[in-house]
Amino acid sequence: MANDASFDVTRTALLAMDCQTGIVSIYAEPQQDFIARASRAIRAARAAGILVISVQVGFRPGLPEVSPRNKLFAALKSSPQHQKLFQGAAGEVHPELGIEPTDVVVIKHRISAFAGTDLDMVLRAKGIENLVLFGIATSGVVLSTLVDASDSDYKITVIQDCCADLDLGLHAALVERLFPQRGEVLTTGEFEAALLRAR
Repeated sequence: MANDASFDVTRTALLAMDCQTGIVSIYAEPQQDFIARASRAIRAARAAGILVISVQVGFRPGLPEVSPRNKLFAALKSSPQHQKLFQGAAGEVHPELGIEPTDVVVIKHRISAFAGTDLDMVLRAKGIENLVLFGIATSGVVLSTLVDASDSDYKITVIQDCCADLDLGLHAALVERLFPQRGEVLTTGEFEAALLRAR
């Protein structure tokens, strides 16, 4: 893992992705440890003046955004029980992570934070070149968003201990082997230290 990362905070955004209460309750183990690390990362970003972007999965009633050709989301559309993960309190960002008035909220209907959203427009309007990513799941939103961000020439950092996945082996393979090929991979502590150096 890198431990000498540096950030131009004026050109950096932190993307906290799919950290909704229902999703956290399923994927994060132990849940409170994950929330504590994610909260630290968000607080550190805000203290450094980094833009925080909350990316959430959300759908209109009846899920008109979902195609029957999409195997993953079509299964969601056919399951009222699974849809409850994205409704009401379960669908909100975990309360201990919170959203501040200065944050940007992006609602997505696919795995990647970029697919079908205005995320890229917001980033370019704000002059963002560097993305710090974390979220749930490592093999889902983090992987998909990292690939899209890399193809769009953003500089990428992943906070690996603020990512979670039900497949621990796949999580390890991604953060140890694939993600370092596209960007930096840090722990929460390393991210905090890098921001202190940037001040």
